Amino acid sequence: MVVLATKLYVEGDARDRALDSLRSLVDNEIGDLDVEYEVGIRHDDFPSVTIDGDDAVVARNVLREEFGEIVPDLEAGETYVGTLESWDDDGFALDAGQGEGVRIPAAELGLGPGSPGQIRERYGLVQHVPLRFVYEDPDAEGKSRLADEEVDRLYEWTRGTGRLNVNSATRAEVRATLNRAGHAQDYVTVERLGLLEQSVLCTEDTDPPGLLASVGEYLPAELRCVVP
Repeated sequence: MVVLATKLYVEGDARDRALDSLRSLVDNEIGDLDVEYEVGIRHDDFPSVTIDGDDAVVARNVLREEFGEIVPDLEAGETYVGTLESWDDDGFALDAGQGEGVRIPAAELGLGPGSPGQIRERYGLVQHVPLRFVYEDPDAEGKSRLADEEVDRLYEWTRGTGRLNVNSATRAEVRATLNRAGHAQDYVTVERLGLLEQSVLCTEDTDPPGLLASVGEYLPAELRCVVP
């Protein structure tokens, strides 16, 4: 079994649609392999994929690479994926599936000046977005930090043409909303950050805050802009 490092936290019909989307994503990744699989949702909203068959090991590795994996125990010095659960003046708290959140102190974010709240705004970090981190055992007085590759990725966001980040919606739902609101020409693509977290890559002529103001009423979600 592989527990995927992306959360399914919406309810009702939206939950059913998100689960259908997840099944399609999993099938796209491992459907051609010699495996049988079943997708479920844990009590903490992390999806699990139970896999059997001759290609089971390959399939598990493919899903780990695509989504990241929630594991029972974290080892100091290793890189994992957690979802942004909360933030305060002291730093970020990531949910990595162990019950207690992994704390990333403000000084270990590596994303430049400002409070954690200001950094979240600057980089458009919506709640539940998956983030890679390097774990350090708090009992050994180590301080977990954002992984270097994560810091590099977020810095790249601020060098582009601007982004609108969204949670609580699948990639297909975000694309459909943009198109329905008359913004089909205002974005390059919608990048999938997690199952329900998306990043709309704007064109050079598109103002991210203006796009947010236009489509915000159509999306029951948290929206954050990245302005270069």
